Amino acid sequence: MNTKRNIQEALTVILASLILSLIVSFDNKPLIYYASLSFLIIIGSNVLIKKAVGYFFEVNVRTSFWKMYQFGFRKDKHFKFPLPMVWFPILLAIFSRGIIWWFAILEFDVEAKTERVSRRHGLYRFSEVTEWHMGIIAMWGIVINLLLAVVGYLLGYEFFAKLSIYYAVWSIIPASSLDGTKILFANKGLWLICAIVAIIFLGWGLVIKPF
Repeated sequence: MNTKRNIQEALTVILASLILSLIVSFDNKPLIYYASLSFLIIIGSNVLIKKAVGYFFEVNVRTSFWKMYQFGFRKDKHFKFPLPMVWFPILLAIFSRGIIWWFAILEFDVEAKTERVSRRHGLYRFSEVTEWHMGIIAMWGIVINLLLAVVGYLLGYEFFAKLSIYYAVWSIIPASSLDGTKILFANKGLWLICAIVAIIFLGWGLVIKPF
């Protein structure tokens, strides 16, 4: 079962990378190869760091394509079944002729490992995975992408740095079940700090020459 899930997640990362590379290379088709490799590193690192933090919290982190379930503030305002949103970034790029990039394409969920559930004493007397845990896991995804942007820039890969910054900025948006929502529900102050840092990086990213 774990092997099957890992393969599914790997395919999800690859497909997400291809979709986002198509979006950023809308008016520059030769760029798709560089963009695809960049997004594989950006998204792959994001997913792996979340799994690493999840391992520390004794939970399994599962990455999947973003799905819309709730469409209102009330809990009863939701679709009967989650609506896959993988088409949204593509449609937005087509209608805007590649001007608007939407990078928030993946979401994650967690499940407690057996060893976490079985511990009922001391620091482990509560096996429930809280919103705080979810927020910290999501936060580290943003942190790794901003760090990758710095490394990419220092190594001379400016376009990679810009993409990594943009991916982090989109991740902070508190919409639906995206990472930004998980951070906001965990702690509003934490979300504000992440948002301010992301905006500072965005300002830097806008002045970076792509090549």
